[in-house]
Amino acid sequence: MYIKRDDDGRIELVSRDATPDCREFLAADSPELLAFLMEGETGKGQAHFQASDLAFVRVLEDVIEVLMDKGVISFTDLPEPAQQKVMERQSLRRRLNGLRLVSGEDEEGGVI
Repeated sequence: MYIKRDDDGRIELVSRDATPDCREFLAADSPELLAFLMEGETGKGQAHFQASDLAFVRVLEDVIEVLMDKGVISFTDLPEPAQQKVMERQSLRRRLNGLRLVSGEDEEGGVI
C-alpha cells in the first residue's frame, strides 16, 4: 500500500497504487497502516492493540517455522485445527506479498 503522511508524520491517505500524493510504500500488514485503517471504527487505542496483535501473529508464525526447520517440532505434531490455520496463513501471506519481481514503476527497464 502507498501512503501520504501529514506534517506530523501520521498517515493521512492510503492508495493501492503509487500516486503523486501517495509515494511511500508500507506493507499491508504494517501495524502503523492497520492502526490507521481501524482508527475510525474502533478508536485509536483499540486499533493500536489490534495492530500489535496482528504483528505478534507474524512473530508466532516465524517461531513455528524456525522450530519446524530445526526439527524441534514437525508440522504433524500440531493439532489439526492449528495445521489448517498455519496452511491458510502461509497461503494468504504468499497471495498478499505476491511475486513482485518486476516493479510497476520501472516496467520499461525490466528490472528483476
